[in-house]
Amino acid sequence: MPNMQRVYRALLGLSIVAGLPLAHVRVALAKGEVQPKGANAYQMVTGEDSDDDRSHWDALFNTRTYVFGKDPAPFLRDNVALLPIGRALDIAAGEGRNAVFLAKKGISVDAVDYSEVALRKSRRLAKEHHVTITTINADLQHYTIKPESYDTIININYLQRSLIPQIKKGLKRGGIIVYENYTVDQLENALKQNIRRDYLLSKGELRELFKDFQILIYRETNDGKDAVASLIAKKP
Repeated sequence: MPNMQRVYRALLGLSIVAGLPLAHVRVALAKGEVQPKGANAYQMVTGEDSDDDRSHWDALFNTRTYVFGKDPAPFLRDNVALLPIGRALDIAAGEGRNAVFLAKKGISVDAVDYSEVALRKSRRLAKEHHVTITTINADLQHYTIKPESYDTIININYLQRSLIPQIKKGLKRGGIIVYENYTVDQLENALKQNIRRDYLLSKGELRELFKDFQILIYRETNDGKDAVASLIAKKP
């Protein structure tokens, strides 16, 4: 099943781009190519047909505007000095804002995402900044991270708990994980929607998931708009 929190984030991004309330964007999407397939817009890309799911993601990203913007996630930007120069994997890379940012720092980046349309935009963004990234079009539910291959792995706004063991194995010894995702406190915020609780991190869960790593930074914040858990940890 695709990650519903990414659907939420994408819808929120579209609302910002269009200058419209999130509810209005949901209605517009329902009238366009991207159609909800269940009781609410967070089920837009659910279903058993993975090719159909992929077409919905591609339709969502098929716009000249970058849904998530071109700037990197602030948590990554503010802590990039902690990352080694080497090889990085950007999980659910989308349109490439984080991958391109890392490439500009001299890091070799593999960017994996479900949507080829998003990856095409990420390559365009890389060209715009005169850097190169390697893009991988794959369903993360079936993707295998090669063990001990990366100095850094980035996981921003994507929650797939089954991928955590692979992330750990995929890092080299001394490698760094940068992980940030929404927490259950998001359900209490002003922009809350019908997000399933199991697509959100529980309080303290992210720290617990990486308790066998050396935790360099961990925090949970809620500014009334975004409730997130943020972690940077080092593989022993």
